[in-house]
Amino acid sequence: MTTQRRPRARATTLAALAALAALAARPAVAGPQDAIPPRPEQLVYPPLRYEPPRAEAHRVRLKNGVIAYLVPDRSIPMVTVHVLMRVGPDLDPAGREGLAEATMWLLTRGGTATRSAREVEDRAAFLGAQLESRLGGGGGGMMGLGGVPIGPAESRATINLLSKDVDEGLALLVECLTAPAFEPERLALWKDQQRAAMKARNDETADIEAREWSVLMRGEDHWTNRWPTEASVAAITREDLVAFHRRWVGPKNFVLAVSGDFDRAAMTRRLERAFARWPFDAGRPAPPPAPAAPAATGWYVVDKDVNQGRVSIGLRAMDRYDPDFIAATVMNDILGGGSFTSRLVNRIRSDEGLAYSVRSALESGAWYADAWRAGFQTKAPSVAYAVSIALREIARMRDSLVTPTELEVSKNKFIETFPTRFETAGAIAGLLAADELTGRRDRDPGYWIEFRERVARVTAEDVRRVARRLLDPTRMAVLLVGNAAEMEKGDPKHPGVSLADLAGGAPRRLPLRDPLTMKAQPAP
Repeated sequence: MTTQRRPRARATTLAALAALAALAARPAVAGPQDAIPPRPEQLVYPPLRYEPPRAEAHRVRLKNGVIAYLVPDRSIPMVTVHVLMRVGPDLDPAGREGLAEATMWLLTRGGTATRSAREVEDRAAFLGAQLESRLGGGGGGMMGLGGVPIGPAESRATINLLSKDVDEGLALLVECLTAPAFEPERLALWKDQQRAAMKARNDETADIEAREWSVLMRGEDHWTNRWPTEASVAAITREDLVAFHRRWVGPKNFVLAVSGDFDRAAMTRRLERAFARWPFDAGRPAPPPAPAAPAATGWYVVDKDVNQGRVSIGLRAMDRYDPDFIAATVMNDILGGGSFTSRLVNRIRSDEGLAYSVRSALESGAWYADAWRAGFQTKAPSVAYAVSIALREIARMRDSLVTPTELEVSKNKFIETFPTRFETAGAIAGLLAADELTGRRDRDPGYWIEFRERVARVTAEDVRRVARRLLDPTRMAVLLVGNAAEMEKGDPKHPGVSLADLAGGAPRRLPLRDPLTMKAQPAP
């Protein structure tokens, strides 16, 4: 079975023209077939006909129970195999924070029972293969790794190589998964890299912002905020790695995503052989725990002597199974997620010139309700004025209906660019496998089939209703990272706007954390 070629260029063109097309009634272009209309908004396309791939067409259950998604594409003689695992830092024992990350990193970099780490690397290089393993993304949202949408509670191991070498490549990947050696020298290398990275934790305000925002949204004790420290990394032993690996890395805890140049039946037989025997019985963990603490509210500032201030405004929102999630996605797109078509970008960047990058995002919440967040970076004295604009736009989204043009532009973007989600065999296999691993296939099996219809049904009233539900000012937190004195001083061009007035008092100071212990440092 081969994949249908996706109309990528056409969908991209439609997306780029969506904003312009919505400004006119789209009159038909008169004249000869090849006539060029005088204005771009007069371009007319026939309805886009595209059917997304169905999971059942690619899903295979191997004899040992492993689920695999096979998506052939014979156009290039390459094969990619992803092993997606429900392995994340929520499984780290207390005092061993970083163990999941170390285990995943060393799976394909620490040698095997029969080959040294260098021999594994040399063999992969001889095959021209990319062989790697790693933990998923940070924070609470999903992150693409190697074409696979994977979040912080998941991991993957991957090999990509020429299709003629797929048998040897599969054997090498399975050898790494079943018999990793966790060579002490490679463990020491990982520890050195971790210590070097820790020392730079406070160098970039973006890292400080992301870290403290996670604490505000999920609480200090949530697993996403149990960071590796110098002590926890030093405490990790090879025996810890072996025990963690045997407990969690196994067929009960992974899904395969396979794409490229192969025959489906032949690849199924290869996978049956490769994964037939597993030398130990690893288990499947429970879903990662949701935050137990309520999200913080109010105003917070981290003092860092830089000339730019970073701003995050938001609150804990909803998971992706919430009936309002699609309407909330459209609302967010109009407010700040839609680049130059969004209100926050138009007001803060285009009208006022206060920031280069302005955005908002509704995290996908694969396992539990995650955050909605708006953010930007601006000169420290301009922070208060820029925040006041953002808060007014948030209030306007709650209080009034979006315009027909705004609604049409946003919905068209999601509908017309929909095929690009499936533009490669790897993207299809990865997305379907991730849905299997994280439970969407069971909880919302029609999501991709019905996605465009769900978007099309969203009305302006839906957008306002979900904005009123979601953008509750009494539940919001505002986090500022930058030169506190300059931010509090404000901009003399706008003397009537100050952080104290907006916050109803001085924002609460959050101390910088010691980069090696992650404990709050005493104020200077």
